[in-house]
Amino acid sequence: MNTVSQWHIDNHEDILYGRFISAKKTESLILGLETPFKVKTVGYSIENRCIYSVEVGEGPHKILMWSQMHGNESTTTKAVFDVIKAISDPNAPDIFKQILQECSICIIPQLNPDGATAYTRVNAANVDLNRDAQLLSQPESKVLRKIFDAFEPDVCFNLHGQRTIYGLPATGSPSVLSFLAPAADVDRGITLSRKRAMSLISHINKEFASDLNGRIGRYDDGFNVNCTGDAFMSEGVPTVLFEAGHYTGDYEREVVRHMVFRALIAGITGVIEGVSYETSDYFLIPEHQKCYCDVLIKKSAQGDVAIQFEEVLNNEAINFVPKVVGIGDKKLLFGHRIIDVKGQGISHLDGSLLLLDDTVLAVKVDDGTTITLS
Repeated sequence: MNTVSQWHIDNHEDILYGRFISAKKTESLILGLETPFKVKTVGYSIENRCIYSVEVGEGPHKILMWSQMHGNESTTTKAVFDVIKAISDPNAPDIFKQILQECSICIIPQLNPDGATAYTRVNAANVDLNRDAQLLSQPESKVLRKIFDAFEPDVCFNLHGQRTIYGLPATGSPSVLSFLAPAADVDRGITLSRKRAMSLISHINKEFASDLNGRIGRYDDGFNVNCTGDAFMSEGVPTVLFEAGHYTGDYEREVVRHMVFRALIAGITGVIEGVSYETSDYFLIPEHQKCYCDVLIKKSAQGDVAIQFEEVLNNEAINFVPKVVGIGDKKLLFGHRIIDVKGQGISHLDGSLLLLDDTVLAVKVDDGTTITLS
């Protein structure tokens, strides 16, 4: 295990844990930052929560990164605070001292604090901020644009989290991490900025060759100028989309947090080193698909039954509520948990038939056994 991985295992920011990372939790950490960090209030959300930026370093490589543009995508936020902690730790590996010397980094740890607090993808006006890059109709979108224009980054890291539904059919593995070098135009051409983003992703992928081989995916590169990454790429700024995926059993996304931390460090060192890979290396990363569910009940009398967990905020914790999303659906090939009932019938505990969209905490099998799904 390398020193960066070991540092993270021993020293990550343990104040942040699990899926629910509210604005209140991050604000206490941000306001406690001292030199060498520069903390600024760069704007306010719909519900008048502060949006902060954190700047560090005075090197020539300018990196802008933002997390929780979607409020229910919190894994990258945890990893960002782990990077901040590593940079401030005098006992951290030397690479973090190099980052301070070589880079100027601007971080917006939580672009959508209202969505983070309500655990919603959208902001308080029910707008997806990642579809607002042109209209700039929301205060949060305007904040990001203002920082982008003022900071003039060399590279952007656009940090997100993906649902458990993504996987890689060729390997049968879930998509633990996914990346995208967004297209810069409708023709999806390989511009210089896009090639640089592809090289950074190839460099990150190389970091995980031994432990995530076959479990890193690539997003579809259809162009949408309303999406922030596509918009910034179209303006000539290399932008890398990071997506924190699912590691089997890791519903709190703490294993994946570790992977995102390593990916961020690999991405930053790739910027410092000016890495250059062939575009073919990037396209060797397989495009992932919506082929997974949380629980797959196989070979029931109704056919395969797919269960997906709905994430529900309750008392500042996320409850995972099982719902039927597929019955006999051949597109759902894999499950994070697989139950083979060998041709028997299954039903609700009261004997009623399972139907699409039903909430189902447990099922009864014809042989009399009960299977808990939550």
